[in-house]
Amino acid sequence: MKQSTAIQGASGTSSLKLMQPGELVNRMRETMDAVARRAFEIFETNGRRLGHDWDNWFQAEGEVLHPVHLQISETDGSLSVQAEVPGFTEKDLRVSVEPRRLTIVGKRETAEERKTGKTIYSERCSNQIFRSADLPVEVDAASDTVKAVYDQGVLTITLPKLAAGKTQKTKVEPKRS
Repeated sequence: MKQSTAIQGASGTSSLKLMQPGELVNRMRETMDAVARRAFEIFETNGRRLGHDWDNWFQAEGEVLHPVHLQISETDGSLSVQAEVPGFTEKDLRVSVEPRRLTIVGKRETAEERKTGKTIYSERCSNQIFRSADLPVEVDAASDTVKAVYDQGVLTITLPKLAAGKTQKTKVEPKRS
């Protein structure tokens, strides 16, 4: 069972971003589609040369996705995860916490117009991040003390460790066919 958490800005304002279970799958599908479209554009730009599929794919990933560097530190009672997400705001980001996994997704779009003489140039850009990380210990994903704070391009997530001997109950709802 995935838990979502509010991401607070440095000023203390909270912007709750719920991540429903199906939303994560949809985000992954959208991201893969964007990378595939860009890889095909690169393929066409390079004269439709065969045998460079992986090169085109990796170049497309580098252009579409931005790396999210994580630093995980552990104390006696909690884990602290710092994620570098420059250019994004707390409104652009969503966090999902599971007992052994943390997922951060984000999407932002920008539009820019430039005027040169009588010509107006318009450019739109979309940047996405998707980072899923295995946690070194099991955390209490359902706890009210899970916190996410965004400050100047760094997202800090505090996750309480699961108490020794305690197990989390995962509710699985049957799917109708």
